[in-house]
Amino acid sequence: MNGSVGRLVSILYRKQQVYLNGALKPFGLTASELPVLSCLFGNDGVSQEDLSCFLSIDKASTARTVQSLVDKGFLTKEKDPSDRRANRILLTARALRQKEEIGEVLQRWTRFLTEDFGEESLTVLFRLLEEMARKASTADLRELDKVDDEKNG
Repeated sequence: MNGSVGRLVSILYRKQQVYLNGALKPFGLTASELPVLSCLFGNDGVSQEDLSCFLSIDKASTARTVQSLVDKGFLTKEKDPSDRRANRILLTARALRQKEEIGEVLQRWTRFLTEDFGEESLTVLFRLLEEMARKASTADLRELDKVDDEKNG
């Protein structure tokens, strides 16, 4: 096979960001805020640190995104009673009212991309993407460089 997974994923990501920024504008949201909201829709009240881990986003980016969503009225932060150093991130009534509409924006994009795929193809696609994401998350980039150096060396 003569393709680059990175190039294809990059194209999909960039096009999705453009679509999401336009589709989320009426809500006052951006594409970079959607993963945080989506995660919280299924895990309201998680710690900010757990949110970073789950989304594979660095803590500083998570903190900026959470603060932006707090400022926009979608989230609140409260101290975790069992660990006063940790913040619990909670959805506001505004976020909960718009949950279905916001979720539909992402579903619309997924349906557009996959409308010509059969159920079996979709199952395989998602299984392979999940495996690639898992593998990328556990990669030791220094070790990958060593292997590459040994092959070329």
